[in-house]
Parts: sequence; C-alpha cells; structure tokens
Amino acid sequence: MGIVSGKNILITGVLTDASIAFHIARICQEEGANIVLTSHGRAMSITERIAGRLPNPPKVLELDVTNDEHLNTLADRVRPILPHLDGVVHSIGFAPTAALGGNFLNTEFADVSTAIHVSTYSYKSLTMACKPLFNSDKGASVVGLTFDATVAWSKYDWMGIAKAGLESANRYLAKYLGPENIRFNLIAAGPLATIAAKHIPDFQQFETLWNEKSPMHWDTKDPVPAALGAVALLSDFFPKTTGEIIHVDGGVHAHGG
Repeated sequence: MGIVSGKNILITGVLTDASIAFHIARICQEEGANIVLTSHGRAMSITERIAGRLPNPPKVLELDVTNDEHLNTLADRVRPILPHLDGVVHSIGFAPTAALGGNFLNTEFADVSTAIHVSTYSYKSLTMACKPLFNSDKGASVVGLTFDATVAWSKYDWMGIAKAGLESANRYLAKYLGPENIRFNLIAAGPLATIAAKHIPDFQQFETLWNEKSPMHWDTKDPVPAALGAVALLSDFFPKTTGEIIHVDGGVHAHGG
C-alpha cells in the first residue's frame, strides 16, 4: 500500500521528464494513485510522449487555464476517466520575456497581466474547475509550486510578483474552502533546471548562489525531493495542514548567510 493508494489525482505541467510535475506523476503512480494529466496547444503532443515514460501512461486532457471553455468543461471531461478527484497539482507558471531579466521598471501591463493570469489566478481557476469532482465528505488536497517570494530575486522580476500572489492566493483559498475540507499547500522548491528556468536569464547563477547559502547540498538537476514533498501533501499524512508553504530548498530560506 502506497501513501496515495487508490487516490485520483489531476496533474498539470508535465512537459519533460526533468520537470517536478513528471516526478510527482511518477511517484503518485508508484504509490498507488490513479492520475490524469493536462496540457494544451502545441505542448499536447510533447506531454503525450513524455506520459509514455510513466509506469502506466495516463490520459492527457487539453486544458488552457486562461480558456473559460476548457475550464468549464474540465470536470465533464475528467469524469469518464476518474469519477472523482482526491487531489490536484498546480504546476503552471509563465511570464513573457519582457517581464523577466531586469526589465521590471519597463514591463508593460499587458505582459504583467499575462504573468498574473497564468501563474497566479489559474490556481483559483483550476481549483474551481475541479471542485465538482471533489468528495464532499473527504474533501481534497490541492498542491502548487512556488519559488520563495519573500525576497526579490535578480532578474526574476514580475514572475516573483506572480509567485507572491500565488502564495497569497494559497492562503485565501485555504480560508474560503477549508470548511469543505479542501486543503491548499505549496512546495517552495529551490532552483531547478527545468524548461521554465531556461526562460530566466543567467539562471545558472542560482546554482552557485544556492550552494553558498544552503546548509545541505542543492542539485539543480534533481527535482525528486520537491516531488516527494508534493506527494506527501497529496496523501492523508497532512490532514489538517492548509495554507502552508513547505520549503524544499536545502534550508536556504532559514538562513541569512
């Protein structure tokens, strides 16, 4: 029996086998869960191919979290595959190039709006789209991914603002949906060499910076620790933990230098 045995979980953001979401999906299956993935547009074929590398290749549904039709029909499209959901993984984030790289003071609102819509507001949108599938008695666990938004990171710019909003949204969702036994928690991972990281200029500087401050060695090429944290939050091991941010960063968040 695995820690998520028998649970039904929807997972977004599987794009490569180096992503946190891929390893969440893999570990969930290894721990006994049934999963469904989402992707959209040109990424659909990539996600379907990568899904083939999982222990039991799951279905991939199209979901653009900025598309109301996709959101409004999601529950009906998931139900024939998984009749209900016990967990949801929000692994979605995007900011236009103009919103990153030290351009903070010159970024136009249209680009800021895109970053906030995709990376922040979608946490609420995805939750509400999946809510009809949650068991009214058992509730559900919603887990998102963040990058410590308590400080300003060089060149992270408006994505940092979007992550700060995500962390706040996590608390508000926990407040409003806690009475329905729906838990919301975030994994704040250290820097990882994912597809998203490639869009951050000079990302490689994070590896040196992190291991100067981290009491534990941090490997930017190892998403498994963050994935394990997410799966633990999807399990029943944290039944009364909500509105929380769990740091999986080697300890950097706890040390000033």
